[in-house]
Amino acid sequence: MASTDEEIKQAIILRSDLEMSRGKLAAQAAHASLMSYFECEKADKSIAKEWLATGEKKIVLKVGDEESLVKLYKAFQFKGVPCALVTDAGLTEIPPGSKTALGVGPWQSSRINEFTSGLKLL
Repeated sequence: MASTDEEIKQAIILRSDLEMSRGKLAAQAAHASLMSYFECEKADKSIAKEWLATGEKKIVLKVGDEESLVKLYKAFQFKGVPCALVTDAGLTEIPPGSKTALGVGPWQSSRINEFTSGLKLL
């Protein structure tokens, strides 16, 4: 499935409405990145390998609420793009069960851009 003609990247999408410290944001982004990478590896090892070999390009974006985050997650799932939704345990700054982040890919940039092109950088 991998096309070496197209750039491979990962998108990390964080909620901007939660009052998370920078450290908490970084932790949630790391969870999203790793979880989504493992989903990619299950879906297509060649894409995962290409991403690792070409610098692990990532983009970090934001959405304004949980509903938007979950809607994106479902859209990527429907399109067959590997992704992972992070649900916080609630041990520190935010309530348990809060959906905080979404990792998408690594996957073909054009497939990720279908749903992220209108989002702003964090």
